Amino acid sequence: MKKLPIGIQSFESLRSEGFLYVDKTKTIFQLTSSRIVFLSRPRRFGKSLLVSTLGELYEGNKLLFEGLYIYDKWDWTQQYPVIRLDWTNIEHGSGEKMERDMSDTLRSIAATNKIALTRQYASSLFSELIESLHQKTGKKVVVLIDEYDSPILDSVGKPEAEGVREFLQSFYKRLKATDDHLKFVFMTGITKVAKVSIFSALNNLDDITLDEGYASICGYTQEELERDFSEYIDNTAVHVNMTREDLLAKIRKWYDGYSWDGKTSVYNPFSTLPFFKRQEFSNYWFETGTPTFLINRLKKHGLVKTILEPIVAVQTDFDSYDPEALDDVPLLFQTGYLTVKNKEVTNGNPLYTLEVPNMEVKESLMEHLLSAYTNYPLSTMSALGREMLQQILVCDEDGFTTNMRRMFAGVSYTLQPEDNMYEDANEARYHIIFQMWMTMLGFNIQSEKITNRGRMDAVLLQDGVAIVVELKYHAKKKLKTLLKQAIAQIYDKRYYEQFLDRKIILLGIAFSGKEVGCRIECRNVGM
Repeated sequence: MKKLPIGIQSFESLRSEGFLYVDKTKTIFQLTSSRIVFLSRPRRFGKSLLVSTLGELYEGNKLLFEGLYIYDKWDWTQQYPVIRLDWTNIEHGSGEKMERDMSDTLRSIAATNKIALTRQYASSLFSELIESLHQKTGKKVVVLIDEYDSPILDSVGKPEAEGVREFLQSFYKRLKATDDHLKFVFMTGITKVAKVSIFSALNNLDDITLDEGYASICGYTQEELERDFSEYIDNTAVHVNMTREDLLAKIRKWYDGYSWDGKTSVYNPFSTLPFFKRQEFSNYWFETGTPTFLINRLKKHGLVKTILEPIVAVQTDFDSYDPEALDDVPLLFQTGYLTVKNKEVTNGNPLYTLEVPNMEVKESLMEHLLSAYTNYPLSTMSALGREMLQQILVCDEDGFTTNMRRMFAGVSYTLQPEDNMYEDANEARYHIIFQMWMTMLGFNIQSEKITNRGRMDAVLLQDGVAIVVELKYHAKKKLKTLLKQAIAQIYDKRYYEQFLDRKIILLGIAFSGKEVGCRIECRNVGM
C-alpha cells in the first residue's frame, strides 16, 4: 500500500516519495483555462497541496505527473516563472512586521532567480519581481497565493488590524498594475474578505468557490475513496470487525458531507487520512484548532438553532465577509461548520440550504457547546452521554431521568426558564438544550417534524431505532400530569406510524418549573 500523505503539502514530496495521491489533475487542467482565480475552502482541506501542484505544473516538472490525467494533455515545452507566497509563513503581527518579512521573502525569490531588486517597499518589490521575471525569461509570470486572508483573520479585534488591512490593500493592488506580465494567478483562503481592494480591483477575478465544476477539487469523492483507499478500507474493516459495506457507511456518516454545489459531496482529507492510519473514529479535523471564538459566539448570540436545523442562504450571503462585522451564516459556512446540502434556483436566483456537514462536526460542536453551557468538562459530558444513550435504548426510565436531572442542573442560569416568559418560549429553550444533548449522543434529529396529524417535537433516529419525543413545559403543572399528556399526544397523533419498520421508543420529557421528569415506553406500537 502507498503511504498515507498525512501532513504532506508538497506535491513534489508526495509524488517522489511514493505517497498516495488522489488524482485531481482533470479538474486542475480545467482550472488553468482561467487567468485569475479565487477558491475558498475551510482550514486543512487540501488548499496548500493544490497550490503546490499548480506550481510544479507551470514550472514544467513533467516526471511528477506521470500516470496522472494531465500528463499527456499539458504542453510541457512551455515553462513559466512561478512566485509562490504562503501568508501563514509570513510574520503578520503588524503592518511593519509584514512589510519586513514579505520584503525579505520577495528578495529571496529574486535571488534564487538571479535577479537584483532595487525598490524599497514590499508592494513595489512585488511589482518589480513580476516585471523582472517576465523580462528575464520572456514568459509571463504565474502567481500563487496561499491563505491570502490569514493576516486579516489573525488580527480581527486587535489594534494592528487596520495596519494589516492597509498593507494588504497596497500589496494586492499590484496584481492589477502588473496584469500585462501575468500568465495565471491563483489565490486560496478561508474567506472572501470585504474591505480589501483585491476583489474590487480585479474585476476579471473568477471566484470558483460555489462553482459545481470545481466542487471536488479539494476533498475526496465517494468514488475516489473506494478506488484509491480500497486496501486501507479492507484492512480497517478487518481491524474493527465490520463488513466493508458497514464500514463505508460509518465512514460516510462521520467524514463525508461537505459540498459547495449541493450535489457533489466530498470527504474531509484531514479526517479521512488519520482515520485510516489509526483505524478508529475520532474528531480529527475539529480538534486541530480549538474553535473557542466560534463556541463563544454561538453561545453569546443564541445561535444553537442555526447549527441544529437547516438554514437557507442567498448568493449575497457569500459574496463578501467583513471580519469586523461577523455575519453568522458566512462565518459558519466558510469555516466549515455549515455546508451546502441543497441548491435550488428560483427566478434565476440560487437558494442554498446549509447544514452541519457530518457526525464529526456535529458531535464535536455539541460537546463543546454543552460544556460551555454547563459546568461539566468534556470528559464528563462524553461519559454521561454514553450512559444516557444506553439507558434510552434499554428503556431505563429511572436511570435516564436521574441523568437528565444531573445534566439540566448544570445548565447556565441564562438558559433556565424565566417566570415572566411565555410557556412556549420556556419550552423552546429546553427543546434546544435537549436537541444539543441528543445530537451529541449520535442521534440524527429531525426536529418539529410534520406528519399528517400534526407536528412532533422531535424524532431521534439510529440504525433500526426511532425515538419519538414529545416535550412539555408548564410552570405549575405536576410532572406526572405533563408526562401523561406527552405520551398521550404521541399515541393520539400517531407520530410513530412512519417508523413501523424499526424498533420504536416513546420518550416523554416534562419540565415543571425547573424540575425535569421522563417517561420511556419501549414497544412496537401499532404492529
